[in-house]
Amino acid sequence: MAPTMDIDENDKAKEEPTKKTTTTATKPKKINPSASSETASFHPDMSLAQDIHRLTMIHNGKLSLEDATAIIGCKPEELLEKVMTRVGTGGKSLEEAMKENEVKYKPKGEGEKASEEKTETKKEDEPLLNAALYRHLQTILSYSSANALTEDNLNTLSSHHETILKSLNDAVTQAKEEAGDMEVLHAYMDIARYSAKSSTKESAVEAYAAVLALPKLSVGKKLDAHLELARVCSFWNDYKKMKETLDGAQKAIANGGDWDRRNRLKVYQALSFLLTARDMEAASKLLVEGIATFSCMELCSYPEFITYAIVTSLLYLKRTELKKKIIDGSEVLQVAKEIPVVIQLANTLYDCDYKAYLHTLVDLQPHLIANRYLQPHAGYVLRELHVLAFQQFLDSYQSVTLESMAKSFGVGTEFLDVQLSRFIAAGRLSAKIDKYGGVVETNRPDEKNARYQEMIQKGDLLLNRIQKLGRVVDL
Repeated sequence: MAPTMDIDENDKAKEEPTKKTTTTATKPKKINPSASSETASFHPDMSLAQDIHRLTMIHNGKLSLEDATAIIGCKPEELLEKVMTRVGTGGKSLEEAMKENEVKYKPKGEGEKASEEKTETKKEDEPLLNAALYRHLQTILSYSSANALTEDNLNTLSSHHETILKSLNDAVTQAKEEAGDMEVLHAYMDIARYSAKSSTKESAVEAYAAVLALPKLSVGKKLDAHLELARVCSFWNDYKKMKETLDGAQKAIANGGDWDRRNRLKVYQALSFLLTARDMEAASKLLVEGIATFSCMELCSYPEFITYAIVTSLLYLKRTELKKKIIDGSEVLQVAKEIPVVIQLANTLYDCDYKAYLHTLVDLQPHLIANRYLQPHAGYVLRELHVLAFQQFLDSYQSVTLESMAKSFGVGTEFLDVQLSRFIAAGRLSAKIDKYGGVVETNRPDEKNARYQEMIQKGDLLLNRIQKLGRVVDL
């Protein structure tokens, strides 16, 4: 039987010791899952989703082979073979893989020992035996290796899954007749998690819907099911359903829920804001809040999480907050060696080293393309980061020559002229270019004077209304 969820009382008992490892986190890259996170399903594996995204970008020509090799640490063809092997039979023969899977998912009573052994299997070593995903990847990645599974093999796998699911459904029926509510919940969760691992998105969504429809479901268990379902939707790129699921989770947690699950929900919501709405500001707030309490190892690694926090925070945090929470943040510094590009981006912007900053933006682009959460917004992020640097530079001057500014940024005057003209015309920069004199003049809005004028106008309006009211009273 698939890994099951502990009851809420056990979850609460685990919270305090786990809290210490996540908040102190001397080495965040080895951070332990929280009480509720460690009972979350291994599947779908979001690191596998990242690998699939990178292969898709390479196949579509959006990510060069050179950049891809540097980012993933191996040749793209090696990663492709690794992914297809994982989605398929794990390098084993079809018969051997199905036999192991059958033993692993035997209902309790028939395979208790096998169930215990299954929990020791690392998620990265467990073959998915997912025929639907295998067919999908064969199509979008044009995979035709000599080791590829045939259509007959995939049909055999589909029949095998039907047998496993029938056995798991029988376990649900038995639990309803002979056991209590918690055992029924476990039986339903086994079906949902197996479907998330080895079946289609539709099958997994239906199975989790059955879990959420159970009566007497605690807030904690309901939230766990919502988060796992959101991960299924994210894996299959169904962002609309993902948002709906997280909205349901937000409503559920309004009725209760522990601090750990609330923190995990914030991380899911932050990445949902990135994927579904491009709400970078809302995502930034949630990501920065989660730096010290991050425990969603099933969703992304800690260095990846810090990358998202830095990229979004650069656009919205004030310099003082950026210095405190990002540049000098202890949690950020502890993973700095694993994410050198984004760390250098933050440091060069804060130090006003604009030449190095633009060079770092060039290095950042392939990393944005290679990330499934940031790739849809790569153009937007790069444009906003350019505007940010230009605005920060111009804030220091009332007027500056194009030549001097171009030298500071390490670019030609013609290139800079084109870039500034584009942003000024779009209303993104408060400046104007004197082409004849080769000077950029800033038009900083006088906020204090603007507020004063607004107050005068509102005061006049108020006085007029009082005078009208006075005439009515006199009558």
